[in-house]
Amino acid sequence: MGAPEKEDVKKDKMDEDKPVSDTVKDAKKDAPQKDKDAKKKKDEKEEDLSEEDAALKENLELMVERVQDKEAGVQKLALEQLRTEIKDSTSSMTSVPKPLKFLRPHYDTLKACYEALKPSENKTMLADILSVLAMTMSPEGSRESLHYRLKGSLENVGSWGHEYIRTLAGEIGEEYQVRTAEEKKSEDLMALVRQIIPFHVQHNAEPEAVDLLMEVESLDLLMEHVGENNFRRTCLYLLSFASYVPEPDDSLVLRTAFKIFKKVKNYDDALRTALRLNSSELVAEAFSACEDPLEKKQLAYILARQGFALDLESDISLAGDDERDALQEIISNSKLSEGYLTLARDLDVMEAKTPDDIYKAHLIDSRTPSNANVDSARQNLAATFVNGLVNAGFGTDKLMTGTGEEASSSAAAGGGNWLFKNKEHGKTSAAASVGLIHLWDVDGGLPQIDKYLYSTDNFVLAGGSLAIGIVSSGVRHESDPAFALLSESVNKDDPAVRIGAIMGLGLAYAGVQKEEVLELLTPVVLDSSVGVDVAAFAALSLGLVYVGTCNDDVAMAILQALMERGETELADPLVRYFLLALGLLFLGQGEAVDATVEVVKTLHEKVSMHAQIILDSCAYAGTGNVLKVQRLLSICGDHLEEDKTPGGVAHQGAAVLGIALVAMAEELGQDMAIRSLEHLLQYGEPGIRRAVPLALGILSISNPRMTVMDTLSRLSHDADQEVAMGAIVAMGLIGGGTNNARIAGMLRNLSSYYYKEPNLLFTVRIAQGLVHLGKGLLTLNPFHADRGLLHQVGLAGLLAFLHSCMDFKNIILAKYHYALYFVVPALQPRMLLTVDENLKPLPVSVRVGQAVDVVGQAGRPKTITGFQTHTTPVLLATGDRAELATEKYIPLTSILEGFVILKPNPDYVEDHLDK
Repeated sequence: MGAPEKEDVKKDKMDEDKPVSDTVKDAKKDAPQKDKDAKKKKDEKEEDLSEEDAALKENLELMVERVQDKEAGVQKLALEQLRTEIKDSTSSMTSVPKPLKFLRPHYDTLKACYEALKPSENKTMLADILSVLAMTMSPEGSRESLHYRLKGSLENVGSWGHEYIRTLAGEIGEEYQVRTAEEKKSEDLMALVRQIIPFHVQHNAEPEAVDLLMEVESLDLLMEHVGENNFRRTCLYLLSFASYVPEPDDSLVLRTAFKIFKKVKNYDDALRTALRLNSSELVAEAFSACEDPLEKKQLAYILARQGFALDLESDISLAGDDERDALQEIISNSKLSEGYLTLARDLDVMEAKTPDDIYKAHLIDSRTPSNANVDSARQNLAATFVNGLVNAGFGTDKLMTGTGEEASSSAAAGGGNWLFKNKEHGKTSAAASVGLIHLWDVDGGLPQIDKYLYSTDNFVLAGGSLAIGIVSSGVRHESDPAFALLSESVNKDDPAVRIGAIMGLGLAYAGVQKEEVLELLTPVVLDSSVGVDVAAFAALSLGLVYVGTCNDDVAMAILQALMERGETELADPLVRYFLLALGLLFLGQGEAVDATVEVVKTLHEKVSMHAQIILDSCAYAGTGNVLKVQRLLSICGDHLEEDKTPGGVAHQGAAVLGIALVAMAEELGQDMAIRSLEHLLQYGEPGIRRAVPLALGILSISNPRMTVMDTLSRLSHDADQEVAMGAIVAMGLIGGGTNNARIAGMLRNLSSYYYKEPNLLFTVRIAQGLVHLGKGLLTLNPFHADRGLLHQVGLAGLLAFLHSCMDFKNIILAKYHYALYFVVPALQPRMLLTVDENLKPLPVSVRVGQAVDVVGQAGRPKTITGFQTHTTPVLLATGDRAELATEKYIPLTSILEGFVILKPNPDYVEDHLDK
C-alpha cells in the first residue's frame, strides 16, 4: 500500500518541476482523452433514454438532415413531419417538450438552412418551425420568435399552444415600443395581434389579452371579443388595472370597461364606472340607456349614495312625470332617513343615549377625580358634540330635544336648558347639534330647529342656521327650504350669524353645484372689508358645493381674494380654508389642476407653497400616484425652522396629509404610506409629526387596524400636546362608527390620564363620540363597498375636518369648534337594506364576509371568506362584502350595499327544505 503512494508523490513533484510549455503540451495530449470521456458520458446519458425517446430523437435528427436535402419534395416531407411532432408536443405544456429539447443542438443548423433557401412554401414552413424553436433557444432580447413568425405563414398561430402565444405576445409588446420610438409602421404586428386576442379570450386568458392590447395601444379591439360569458372577468381586470396605469391611459381603460358594460346591458356597473370617471355625460348616457323601470330605480339609489345630482328633465327615456317623480325622490335621498331608522329598529338601538353612557365613567379608576380642575363650559361643549354624534339621525336624544330627565320640564320645548349651559359660541354648536340629531330628516327636523331662527341671541341664531345646513346635508328637498331660510342671513352684520348661514349652505348643497349659492357667496369671498374668517368659510363652502368640478368662477374668486389680502391677514389660521377650497375644486381631477398650480406660484410666499401642495394632493386623491407621493415625501424631508422660513412650515403638514390622501385607495399603497409615516415620526420636524396621526387616521378610516391603533395609542401620550391631540382624534377616525371595544377602552383610560388637561380631555370626548357614531350604524369611510368608487363629497367633508384639526389650538379649541361639523357630509349608514319591487323592506338571507381579491383568478372563485349568514337589514364593516344566500331573488346590482332592489327569480324552484 505504501509504495504506490510514494510513486504518486514523486510524480506530482516531477509535474511541479516541469516548465509551463511542457504542461501545456501535456494538456493538449490529454484533450483527445477528455473528449473521449465526454463522448462516453454522453453515450451513457443517451443510453438512459427510453426506447420511445431514443426513437423520437433519432427520427428528429433524420428530419433535420432531410431538411438540408436539395430535393424540395424531401424537404417538404421532413418539414411537415417536424411541424406535426412539435405541434403535438406544445399544445399543452407543463415542461419543455421533448422535440424542442432534442432539436436544441440543431437550431443553428436549421437557421443556416433557412438563410440558404430561396423564397418558397418550404422556407415559410421552416420559418414557422424556427419561430417555435426560438421560444426556448434564442438569446434573450433577440425577439427571434417574432422575427421568424413574421417571415412565416402568419396563419392559425394558436395551433402551436399557449406558451408559444405568450412568448409571441411578449415580443410583440417589445417590438412595438421599439418601432414607435423609431416611428416605423406596425401593420404586420397588428395582424398578429388580431389573431392572438381571440385565442386569449377563447381560452379564458382575458387579462393577457388586455395586457397585449395596452402594449400596442389598441384597447378598442377588445370590444368585439367580449360578450355575456366573459365580460365580468374582463371588466374586473380592467377596473383594477386602471389604478396602476398613468394618466391619461387610466381614463381610456375605464372608458373601455364602461363600453363593455353598456354593450352587455350591465347598467349598474356601467354607471359606477362613469361615476369613477367623474363624467356627467357618461352617467346620463348609462342612465338613459337603461330601459327597465325597476333597474332604473336601482341606478337612482346608486346615484343617491354617491350624492350625484342628475337632471331628469332632459331624460327622454322616462315614460312620464310619475316615473320621473319616483326616480327624483330616490335620487334626492329622501328615503335615506326612513331606511336608516328601519335598520336601527331591526337592531333594537332606537333608545337615545347620553354622553355618560358613552364615557362610562364608572369603569374608570374611582381614585381619579373625574371632575377635578375641569372647565365646565368646555365639558358641556364636549357633551354637546358627543350627544349629537352618537344620536345622529335618530331624531331623539336626552339633552337637546327634551325627551329625557336631563332636560328640565321648564325647557321641554326644545332642550333650552342644555343650550344655555353653553357659553357664547358654545351655543352655536349646541343649537347646530339638533340638525345632526335629525340628520337627513328635513320634514321632521325643521320644526325642531325653527325656534332657534327667531332667537335674539346671535350665537343661537348662527347655530340654528348651521343646523338647517346639517339636517339637509346629502338630501335634496323638493321645496328647497335650506336656501330660502339661509340666504338672508349671509349678509347680516354679525360675523357669527354670517358664518353659521354660510357653513350651513356649504353643507346643505355639498356636491350639488347650485348656481344661486355661487352668486350669493362669491361677493363675500371677494369683499376684502369682511373678516378673514367670514370670507374663508364662504370660500370653503363654495369648494364643497363645487367639489371636483374645476369651476373657473370659484377658482378665480378665491385666487383674487388671496391676492388682495394683506400679509398679516394671510397669516390668519383660517386662510388654510381658502387653499383647501381651491384644492376641493380639483378633487380627483389629475392633470386638470396644472394651470391653477402655475397661477398659485405667483401668490404671496406665505401661502404659495402651501396652496401648491394642497392642490396637487387633492387632484391626485385616491389615485395611488407614486411620483406624487415621492414628491410629497421629499418636501417632508426638508428640515425647516419656522422662524427662518418665509412661508412657515404649514405646507409640510399639508404634504403629510397629501401622502395619505394619494395612497388611501389601494391596499398596498396604504401599507407603504404607513411605513413612510413611521419614518417621518422618527426623523420629522414638529410640524410634520403633528400631521402624521391625522394622516394615519384617514389612511385607516373607520377601519381599526391593530398596527395603526397601537401607533396612535403610543402617540396619544406624546410630550407634544398637539401630536397627542391629533393622535386622539385619529383614534376616533379609525374607530369611526365601529363601536370598537379596544379603542373605547383606550379612550376611557386617556380620559382619566388627562383629567387635569381640559383641552386634551375635550379631544378625548370628541374621539369617543366618533367611535360610537350613530350608535355604531354610521361610517366615515368615503369608499363604496368595492373600494373602486370614491364618494367625493364625503372625502371633501373629511378634508375640511382634518385641516381644521391641523391647527387645533387656533380653530377647534378657539371659537370655531363648530368646524367639527364639516365631518357631516362623510356620514353614511353602513347598511345593506334589501327592498322588493314596491321598494318596501324585504328581509332575505345574506352572507357577509371579508372581501377576497379574485382579479385574474381562474374559474369562479369565492369572492368572500369567513362569512356569516344574516337576515337583512345588516351592517357592513370596511372591507366586508355581501352576497345573497338564496336563489329565490335576483339583485339588480352586482355590489350589495345601501338600498338593493330584489326581484323574484323566475327559474327558482322551491325546495322542501326552504319551506
